[in-house]
Amino acid sequence: METLPNLEQFNLTWIDYSIMIIYFAFVLGIGWALKKYMKNATDFLEAGRSLPAWVTGLAFISANLGALEVIGMAASGAKYGMATVHFYWIGAIPAMIFLAIFMMPFYYGSKARSVPEYLKLRFDEKTRGFNAFSFAIMTIFASGISMYALALLMETLLGWNFHMSLFISAFIVLIYTYLGGLSSAIYNEVLQFFLIVIGFLPLVIIGLIKVGGWDGMVNKLAMPNPLGLDTSGFDHSWQNISPEHPMGGWIGIFFGLGFVLSFGYWCTNFLVVQRAMAAGSMSDARKTPLIGAFPKMFIPFLVIIPGMIAMALLNSGDETFHLPAKGSSYDYDLVIPMMLKRFLPTGVLGLGLTALMASFMSGMAGNVTAFNTVFTYDIYQSYLVPGKSDSHYLRVGQLTTIFGVLVSILTAYVAAMFNNIMDFLQLIFAFINAPLFAAFLMGMFTKRTTGHGAFWGLLTGTFSAGLVHGFTQPVGAESLVKGGWTGTVLQTFPSEMAQNFWIAIIAFSVALVATIVISLLTKRTKTDEELRGLVYQLTPKTIDDSKHWYHRPGFLAWVVGIIAVILSIIFW
Repeated sequence: METLPNLEQFNLTWIDYSIMIIYFAFVLGIGWALKKYMKNATDFLEAGRSLPAWVTGLAFISANLGALEVIGMAASGAKYGMATVHFYWIGAIPAMIFLAIFMMPFYYGSKARSVPEYLKLRFDEKTRGFNAFSFAIMTIFASGISMYALALLMETLLGWNFHMSLFISAFIVLIYTYLGGLSSAIYNEVLQFFLIVIGFLPLVIIGLIKVGGWDGMVNKLAMPNPLGLDTSGFDHSWQNISPEHPMGGWIGIFFGLGFVLSFGYWCTNFLVVQRAMAAGSMSDARKTPLIGAFPKMFIPFLVIIPGMIAMALLNSGDETFHLPAKGSSYDYDLVIPMMLKRFLPTGVLGLGLTALMASFMSGMAGNVTAFNTVFTYDIYQSYLVPGKSDSHYLRVGQLTTIFGVLVSILTAYVAAMFNNIMDFLQLIFAFINAPLFAAFLMGMFTKRTTGHGAFWGLLTGTFSAGLVHGFTQPVGAESLVKGGWTGTVLQTFPSEMAQNFWIAIIAFSVALVATIVISLLTKRTKTDEELRGLVYQLTPKTIDDSKHWYHRPGFLAWVVGIIAVILSIIFW
């Protein structure tokens, strides 16, 4: 890892360290307090399906509020400007509404313990197996990205050794997830959500004041950039979108991000779905994504705007703010660390730093708890050692937690090859989630889709994603991890993100066509009775038991949708 400038000028006081120590004591204390309730595998891996909607709702959004959100979105804010909000208002909210209204009744009502287990009930064992293994790989990479981001933060702000920081952060997450399982992860995610909001709000306010408010920031973004980057028009989300835009143009944003990647992530990714499945009732499970959607719509103002402020400072030649270069561009992943270093005073800095650590630990723990559930139920119990006692699987779940953390450490070093971890995550999602969404779309809404169709759809979709990645590259690619590994580049995209969107579009389309064709060519083996509760047309309409009309999922969905549209118009 490269040594960053001016580390000797950065010092934390005892107040800052005290805030960090108190936070660590809290997260470990939550794990220790919940340890006595971990009596069986259901308690450890599923939180007993007993948590209230407001807890699962905040955990639902906080599990996603890790390195992906904080470091990755701030990096994308510096790289793409307000166009990054498409990851929220286009790339999250519609899918979260769809999950709540249409898909949670299947997940929760089927009593499936995981997304792969739902695939077994709807299709067959091989479809479940393919998804279980691919999801396990994806969560390990995502957890590693969070570990990398936290270690990078420690090195940048505190001058701590990168490798030491990596192992310390992994150890803390391992302790509280090993002790309290999913419940510990969820309650810590609620704590982490409030910490993140409290810790990052001062950064946005102080940063905006420094650049002269919103108008001052916009004016500075229009200035020439020292590295020749074009940051004009960064204050609009849609006005400057064209086929040459780094985010891939209208088709890439609407279809690649807004449909394939977002629905694939929010509707089929067990990491977030697991939080809703831990709710105490069907009504609470359906409200979980909607409760999470309210803060989700406003998180861009906490994480994207700091990236834009950073570019405004660089354009205006601010001598007190530095962002290290990486290749021909900036190391965008360092935006938040360098902003914290520049703007937050003693005490507030400790709070901001703790909030950042909380976000990384949230992402790490979320992925580890999703991994240990899928590995224990869908791989170990299904294929390796079936028919054992519940206490045996509880022990396996605990040991899998250790294994997941150890492998995540290895993947953290792969993440270091990207200058924007958001690009890396979206690439993983394009490979895994895009084909999976095609299988879910056909399986949940048509009873004719067969297990053979779903399995080969997943396989061909993932294979096609690999081919597209192998024959394409983003501009300035310096590593085969970013594509072109076949030795022949047929298409060059304006950015890694544009490449990811098109990989997702093609992977989804190939998977969808393959699923339909093979389903028509193969015999349906599941009867209508077997598919009851698993397919939309064969499932009785869900009766909501909310006490008041304004608590019902349908009403909440309308409110969330209207607010998202209004925000999109304001920042058009």
